[in-house]
Amino acid sequence: MAVLEIQNLNKSFGGLTVTKNLSISVQEGQIFGVIGPNGAGKSTLFNQISGYIRPDSGSIVFNDKNIVGKPPYELCREGIGRTFQIVKPFGSKTVLYNVAVGAFARTNSRSEALQKAEEVVKLVGLESRKDLLAKNLTIVDRKRLEVAKALATQPKLILLDEVLAGLTPSEVDEAVELIRRIQQSGVTVLMIEHVMRAVMALCERVLVISYGEPIAEGTPQEVTQNPQVISAYLGDDHHA
Repeated sequence: MAVLEIQNLNKSFGGLTVTKNLSISVQEGQIFGVIGPNGAGKSTLFNQISGYIRPDSGSIVFNDKNIVGKPPYELCREGIGRTFQIVKPFGSKTVLYNVAVGAFARTNSRSEALQKAEEVVKLVGLESRKDLLAKNLTIVDRKRLEVAKALATQPKLILLDEVLAGLTPSEVDEAVELIRRIQQSGVTVLMIEHVMRAVMALCERVLVISYGEPIAEGTPQEVTQNPQVISAYLGDDHHA
């Protein structure tokens, strides 16, 4: 069953087309990857799914409902959570406080929000740091906190926007395990990522976009061997 179905999504800013005829079908329980060169339109796609930008045309259907035009707070309640490339926690507040803020999307009870926050910090591996101020976290732990804040909203679908960027190889391995735990908890994952080792390890299907347009879709093995994908990433000389 498709939890997210996007058909012919188009968006332009002035004369610049940032998404062109994009279509995606993400199945429930799947880890689906979106890759492409810098400036390909990946984050703009996420902004349209999560309600920050309205597409010019096309449909976005989540759990059998067309969600085009709905604001981000409504989509959060519908079950779409997301992270951002640039993490901006409440630096002067604790890790647990930051995560509890996300939990208030589902409850008005402080005790319930804190209980949910406790569960989530444990899931993402921040339990021992829950009383630290967010500004004192390392980069890898700030990334974990960003994921935790999104998970606290209890999403059915989580959009992960380059959560592995800037991590060391061992930190990437830990993050891969975290994403697997998220999937195993019943959350469908749609992820933008440049770390191909993680994409190959995690994703069942991958969509490749370049200049806002889809150029390939398939298993990670299929898309990494696609000549158009090689050209988009490395140039025509490498293709040849």
